Amino acid sequence: MIRSILFLALSLSLDAQTPTFTVKAVTDKPEALYQVGDTVRFDITVEQDGKPLAAGKVQCSFSKDGVEPKREESLEIKDGKASLTGSLNEPGFLHLRATLVEPQVAKEEGQPAIPAVYAQAGAGFSPLEIKPSLPVPEDFDSFWAAQKAALAQVEMKATLTPVKTPFKKVDAFDAQITCLGAPVSGYYGRPKDAKAKSYPAILFVHGAGVGDSNLTAVAWSEREEGMLSMDINAHGLPNGQPKAYYEEQAQGALKDYRFVGRDDREKCYFKGMFLRVIRALDFLTAQPEWDGKTLIVYGGSQGGFQAFAAAGLDDRVSFFCAGVPAGCDHTGVTVGRINGWPKLVTLIDGKPVEAELQSARYFDNVNFARRAKCKGAAVTVGLIDTTCPPTSVYAAYNALTIPKNIFNMPLTGHKSSPVASDFLTKAALAHVKAMR
Repeated sequence: MIRSILFLALSLSLDAQTPTFTVKAVTDKPEALYQVGDTVRFDITVEQDGKPLAAGKVQCSFSKDGVEPKREESLEIKDGKASLTGSLNEPGFLHLRATLVEPQVAKEEGQPAIPAVYAQAGAGFSPLEIKPSLPVPEDFDSFWAAQKAALAQVEMKATLTPVKTPFKKVDAFDAQITCLGAPVSGYYGRPKDAKAKSYPAILFVHGAGVGDSNLTAVAWSEREEGMLSMDINAHGLPNGQPKAYYEEQAQGALKDYRFVGRDDREKCYFKGMFLRVIRALDFLTAQPEWDGKTLIVYGGSQGGFQAFAAAGLDDRVSFFCAGVPAGCDHTGVTVGRINGWPKLVTLIDGKPVEAELQSARYFDNVNFARRAKCKGAAVTVGLIDTTCPPTSVYAAYNALTIPKNIFNMPLTGHKSSPVASDFLTKAALAHVKAMR
């Protein structure tokens, strides 16, 4: 039987004589999904140099997707195996961390200590029943309407500078577009000899960090489907600069940008980021080659945050793809759940800072999801993701009222597996085909 294996293997190369250990954790259902009140069994295996460890101990820690209280249990390893069970009495995710703490192996005198190795595993319990932690603020729509109105007062001026690419069927440009505050900065591609009103458009948005826009994204304009493509960096920085330039920004003006203004919705850093996304959509929809109906936003992590926001704030978006999205359920702490990245809400003595909590509600994918009117969405989630935990992702996904699909990755933390990436790409292309 195919089984869901969650593991982390650390090869120890401190000494030729140092043994190598591998810890794996296995759920008894391949999809690692259960109903509330069900019991999940985790089977743990430990190997030494590729063979079952004769004896040892693993320290197991259960949490509600990272939230206390945690359950601790020590297990004896016999012939490389141990098992334990767990359950949840509410919709959510159970997270297991199993650490090898006492391998019973002979050590030579002077040999360094054997570092601990561990495995993580996750199990979901009725995740489609996870509800938003707080209602939408009463003035959510008016707040964002005011932000978009202010953006509309800034005349859109685009400077397009041709750039060379290996894509022979694409005209590519460095695009600098006026916006509130920092400009939209990215690379724009369109098929050569593009005809008016002929092409769908896709906007790629970036995950966390500070860096250049991705020129290779314009390859989407060379696909047989034919598309207008654009990739923008998250901060409106000039493109094509030396690596040292972006590193300097990351350590200087943009250090800890995610926390800037988090106690004031007017000053929150993500307000400007989302307005740059809207202005990028202004640019794409103003192109004479756009087909007038197909507009996709595609991103992972912080890019997934922007994709949800775009769908909730701009009715021109017809589809969005969000891989392991950040920005989900910032207020989960109010109901004893985990908050997703960027952790906008600080806890002091276990209680959220009120100003941060209230501000975060205007930048929450749960609330953007409720406003999305596009024709569909594709989302991925890692069941052992501790950066954008699955509980938070499902809270936002469940709030969508449009056609949608989610791809669960039981073996994956905060990254996208090749199969998950293929899922998002195929979803985007299927939407393009359906709109023709």
